[in-house]
Amino acid sequence: MPDRLLGLIRNDRFAMFALKAVCAVGPADAYIAAGFIRNRYWDSLYAGGGSGHDADIDVVYFDRVTAGKSRDTNYEQALEHHSPTGMWQVRNQARMHAFGNHPPFTDLPDALCHWAETATTVGLRLTQTGDFQIIAPFGLDDLYSHILRITPSMKQHDPAGFNRRLAAKRWRERWPELTVIGAF
Repeated sequence: MPDRLLGLIRNDRFAMFALKAVCAVGPADAYIAAGFIRNRYWDSLYAGGGSGHDADIDVVYFDRVTAGKSRDTNYEQALEHHSPTGMWQVRNQARMHAFGNHPPFTDLPDALCHWAETATTVGLRLTQTGDFQIIAPFGLDDLYSHILRITPSMKQHDPAGFNRRLAAKRWRERWPELTVIGAF
C-alpha cells in the first residue's frame, strides 16, 4: 500500500531534495510530515496536479532530553544553510504537548495523534541507506481515500478548531472532491 505514496515522492524532485536535506542535516529520527506529504498526494488526484504550493516543510522529531526551541531553530538554520528554501519549520514534538494543554507525549506517534486531521499525521523520512520510512499512527487509508477526518484528540479538545482550519485553509476549494468527516 505505501508504494502509491512512495512512487509519487520518488518522482517529485523537490520532495526528494527536501528528504535528502533532512537526512543529511538531522536530527537522525526526523520526518517530513503534515501538508507537505498530504498535499502532494491529494494534488496528484486532480488533473493538473493541484496547486503544488508548499507553505512550509514541516520537519518533526521527538527528543525529550533536549526539548528546547533553540534546538529546532538550530536545525532550521542548518537545513536552510544546506538547502536554502526559506520554508523549513522544525518542531520537536516532545514539547508540543504544552500548546494543547495535554500531558507529555510518550513518543512521536503519540504526538502526531494529537494533530488535527488523520491524513496530516503521515510522515516520511529517508534513511542513511536510502530507504523510506513512513510514520502514520492512523494508517494511510484516509490519505489514500481523500478523506479529511478529525482526530479523536482534536474532536475531544477543540472540535471548533477543526472547522476553523477547514475554512481558513480552503481545502474544499483546492480539492473539490474531498470528503470531510468533522466534529459536527
